[in-house]
Amino acid sequence: MFYYVLKYVLLGPLLRLLFRPRIEGLEHIPDEGAAIVAGNHLSFSDHFLMPAIIKRRITFLAKAEYFTGPGLKGRLTATFFRSAGQIPVDRSGKEAGQAAIREGLGVLGKGELLGIYPEGTRSHDGRLYKGKVGVAVMALKAGVPVVPCAMVGTFEIQPPGQVIPKIKRVTVRFGEPLDFSRYAGMENEKAAIRAVTDEIMYAILKLSGQEYVDRYAAEVKAEEQEQHGGRPKRFPKRRG
Repeated sequence: MFYYVLKYVLLGPLLRLLFRPRIEGLEHIPDEGAAIVAGNHLSFSDHFLMPAIIKRRITFLAKAEYFTGPGLKGRLTATFFRSAGQIPVDRSGKEAGQAAIREGLGVLGKGELLGIYPEGTRSHDGRLYKGKVGVAVMALKAGVPVVPCAMVGTFEIQPPGQVIPKIKRVTVRFGEPLDFSRYAGMENEKAAIRAVTDEIMYAILKLSGQEYVDRYAAEVKAEEQEQHGGRPKRFPKRRG
């Protein structure tokens, strides 16, 4: 219930008023049935803008840190994410990844929409990074389409470290659903799930126009923080 209060009464109308999002390709979101919406992740604002736009309810796999923060802010954040139906995911190891896949398959098994950021973390510099294969495993095991999504402009309104977003128009683009039925039964084959993941990331790339980096974002971020005294570099977006 609280999800729909946020979407239609509290947060959704406010976000539409402030950011006046341009919405492209919304017709690619299926009206019913299970599907994965896979997007780039540039800003904390992404968590709210995409659900506010999509007509159906969508459940995201959210990092566990949002549910375990200290103090009043941590408790409020955890309450918000739980009330919005988001699922905490521990990103600390292989077993954690398997748990995330199980949770995601549970959502898809109920015929619902699942939202996921294949990069595994927010981009720290505005570029698009190599996708993790969990999205491919879930798509193949559940036999569902994947709708690519690109958030454009959210890095500029709220880059990492900025608490209050700038009031500026953003764009949300959805691409045509990707059908991976040709890979049916191959969810345990590394080459197949890597190919599916890369196809998803390429579809996101075409929608977003970002610079692509064929490495995992967390690895690059850690290296740059070490080299530049804890401050990763930022790169300008190529086009919007």
